[in-house]
Amino acid sequence: MAKQPQPKVFYKMHVKTGDTVQVIAGKDKGKVGEVLKALPQLSKVLVKGVNIKTKHVKPQQEGESGRIVTQEFPIHSSNVMLYSTKQNVASRICYTFTPEGKKVRKLKKTGELLDK
Repeated sequence: MAKQPQPKVFYKMHVKTGDTVQVIAGKDKGKVGEVLKALPQLSKVLVKGVNIKTKHVKPQQEGESGRIVTQEFPIHSSNVMLYSTKQNVASRICYTFTPEGKKVRKLKKTGELLDK
């Protein structure tokens, strides 16, 4: 009997690509950076300058030397909080509607609208 393939699960996240976030847990706690990529299948985000790991790369061709590459790795979306660059404060979000009827995200502490 063949195994049925599992359907892809996409988790609802409070952050999107391009948002400015602050890390609230882990070894990079307190760092602020921009979300480079959101991975809803894993419920993780890739934040610029956060969770940097070094990778040793072997030489691929003859005569080429090996090198050490540093790159960002994803962290769980629950470990980041949206950040207001205007007032330098991290905040939770709520959802409101614009006069045109569009649903937008709003920072609770500052009242700043995120989606224009």
